[in-house]
Amino acid sequence: MLGVSFSGRCLRSPATLLCVPRRQIRCPQGRSDKPRGAGRWGLAVVRGRSMEPGLRDGDRLLVRYAAVVRPGSRVLVRMPDGTLAVKRAAERRATRTGADGWWVLSDNPDEGVDSRHRGVLDEEAVRAVVRLRVWPPGRR
Repeated sequence: MLGVSFSGRCLRSPATLLCVPRRQIRCPQGRSDKPRGAGRWGLAVVRGRSMEPGLRDGDRLLVRYAAVVRPGSRVLVRMPDGTLAVKRAAERRATRTGADGWWVLSDNPDEGVDSRHRGVLDEEAVRAVVRLRVWPPGRR
């Protein structure tokens, strides 16, 4: 089991988890037609091996909440068991109820939990889009 430190406590999960600090950077709201939560940025710390080789345990990520998700994007999702994980948004699919959702996958199929195990995630389960890795510098 892998763990992630979140506000001083440790959550256990085999998935790639993210620490999302409570304090977030708020961007100026220039337009009133933005979706609720748009313009918010956050930092996340990767825990686990499910997104290797692109992302590794300990990588720091800059994420944008309420951003437009495109197939192929790395996203921060809330899995059905409540854990936060970074996954790749593979494609849009309908959930069992017919609602819009996303099929998400791990980059490392031998590690972690994704839609192959949990099914299509509701569109609301996609919390943020990963914009860039901020630490460690210089690694591709």
